[in-house]
This record gives sequence, C-alpha cells and structure tokens, in this order.
Amino acid sequence: MATTPTAPPTGFGPPRAVLAARNGVAVVFALNGLAVATWFARVPAIRDGLGLSPGRLGLLLLAMSIGAIVAMPTAGLVTQRLGAARAVALATLFVALGLTVAGVSAGVAGSLPGVALGLFALGYGSGSCDVAMNIEGATVERRLGRTVMPRFHAAWSLGSVAGAGLGAGAARLGVPVGVHLSVLAVVVLAGTLLGARAFLAAEPGAEPGTPAGRRRRLLAAWREPRTLLIGLLVLAAAFAEGSANDWLAVAFIDGYGFSEAAGAAVFGVFVVGMTLGRTLGTVALDRWGRGPVLTSTILLAVVGAGLAVLAGSGPVAVVGVALWGIGASLGFPVGMSAAADEAEHAHVRVSVVAVIGYTAFLAGPPLLGLLGDHVGTLQALLVVPLLLLPTLALVPAARPPAR
Repeated sequence: MATTPTAPPTGFGPPRAVLAARNGVAVVFALNGLAVATWFARVPAIRDGLGLSPGRLGLLLLAMSIGAIVAMPTAGLVTQRLGAARAVALATLFVALGLTVAGVSAGVAGSLPGVALGLFALGYGSGSCDVAMNIEGATVERRLGRTVMPRFHAAWSLGSVAGAGLGAGAARLGVPVGVHLSVLAVVVLAGTLLGARAFLAAEPGAEPGTPAGRRRRLLAAWREPRTLLIGLLVLAAAFAEGSANDWLAVAFIDGYGFSEAAGAAVFGVFVVGMTLGRTLGTVALDRWGRGPVLTSTILLAVVGAGLAVLAGSGPVAVVGVALWGIGASLGFPVGMSAAADEAEHAHVRVSVVAVIGYTAFLAGPPLLGLLGDHVGTLQALLVVPLLLLPTLALVPAARPPAR
C-alpha cells in the first residue's frame, strides 16, 4: 500500500506559503534537537560535578521525562486552541528557562533540586513543542502531497549533531556548564520564534467543535486499537533513541575507557546515523512503503545496539553505534505521520501516540540506571535490542488506512 500522503487538490493553499512553512518547521525541529542534545552532551560533566551514581543519575533524568509526560496529554488541545506557532513559542520559552536553570544549578550552585527543576521545565517545554511541531509537520506533509516528516526529524537530528559537537568542544575547552547551557538557551528561543512565524494557518475542517467535544474525541482516541498500536511502536522507537541519548556517552566512558570529550563524540556518531537514516528514509518510504522500511531499520537497530555493547573493542563498538542510529531513525517520525494520516483527528491522535511514546523516556532512565548499578552502564544497554525484536509485530499498524 502506498505511503505517500494524498496529494492536495489544485489550489489548496498557496505553494509559497507551504514551502515557507516547510522551512520554518525544519528550523524549529533543528533548534529543539540542539536544545535537547546540548543537555545530554554535558550529562557526564554534570554527573561528575554532582557526584552521582548511575542509579541516582537515572532518577535525576527522570525529572525531564516527567515534565514531558505532564505536558503531552493536553498538548494537542493546547495546539488546537492557540495554533501551532503560538504553542511552539510558549513551549520553547519553557525549554530555554529549563536549560538555564539546570545549567546554573549544576555549574554554579551545585544544587541537585535546582537541576531537577530545570529538567522538569525542559521536559515540559520539549514535550509540548514535540506535539505542536509534529502536528504542523503533518499538516505541511499533507499540503505538499509527499513524505517529508522524516526529514523534519532529520533536521532535529542535525540539531542534535550540532549540540553534541558543541558539547564535546565545550567539554574539551573547559567551558562552564552554566555558561554553555544559558547561551544555547537564548539562541534556541530566538531562532524558534523566527521559524514559527512561517507556520501555516489552521487547516480547514481540522478538529472542529467545542472544547468539550474536542476533549471527548481525545478520550475516544485512547480506545482506538490502531492508535494504541502505533503508540507502542513509537514507544519502542523512543526507547531505542532515548537510551542512546541518555546513556551512550556515559556507557562508553565507563565501559570502554573513553574520555568525556570522546564520549560526547560517540553520541555525535549516533545522531549522525539518525540524520542519515531520516534524510534518505523519505525516498525509501515513498518507494517501498512503511512496512518493509520499518522492518529493515528495526532489524538494523537490533544488530547495531548489540554490536555497540558486545563488540569488546571501542572502534568496532562505534560502528555499532552508527548502525544503531540509522536503524532507530524512522520509527518515531513514521509513527507520528501514521497518527496524523487523517487530518480531522490528527491533533488528538498525535497527542495519544506522543504520550505513549514518551513513556519510554519516563521509564528508560531509571530502568537503565538501576540495571547499570548491577551490571554496568554499557551492559544495561542490551535491553534495547531485546525490546526492539518484538516490536516487529507492530509494524503493520503504521500502514496508511484505506481511503
């Protein structure tokens, strides 16, 4: 079954506005990735500065996931109420505040509660922005009439590459964490406000009705089998991606004896793989369809994650990280596109899928941290391929519904 979004009728929306919105969405995705990767790239320095064990670090990272989970159940309704541009702007304000508070609390005050508060705000803003920008991305994808969502997520990964590279450079140069995170917060906020100005107006006919009616549709979406199965697929993809975000740098420092800067560079290899997979994935999806492409990439992620942990050699393990990144690249964006296949229910379904998917970010850090206390951080990452293998049974749910 074809996966290319149904082409819009002639004259549906001004093409120049759609192209401008496409570019604006890509900018917002990239800057959101930059913000999140900036935090993750400095996790080893913050862990050492606060003297945290793997288990305590996992509990600290949980604050960011809790913030995202709190935001997401209503993020779709907020986006419908405010519009995607205003929702993204408000969410990014929380992201910027969170980065600044976490950085200053860790680097200046040495306050664990302050870092946790900053991470909660960062997670709340990032989770809200995630839903809003994916809804806008799905709207642009429908207006263009071809698969582009993975490329928006590739822009997110490019932002992550930049964040990882800047983090490695800041670690090598000894830039204080508070200064680094605060400066990036200002850049992310200013750039996002500019990018969101190009977003499209609300799509005609999308989510009509009263606020009470929209809330009823949100509850109804939680009872749709296809939506729930897509959510589980996105959950597994988010766990494969999030575990690398949280733990790759620390795992290679502890397991392979890498330096802090080299550990941040390994994280950069992962996001380069993600970027490559998402950039080329649009062509593969339009040619072969969601099912075959997702099956192939999930299997590649299983092989790559297993190699990263079991290789026994740092250089070989880095090759595994690259394969892991490529293999984990498409599950999340394709799941979001699948949730938004029907414009009328896109807001509520994307919210439901995002909530389920982000449960991985809620459970992942403490789970891997506690396992790391017993078997080592590197060995704990074997959970990733063990979770991904059963996910192959969920791939058919992502196929587009019959028109």
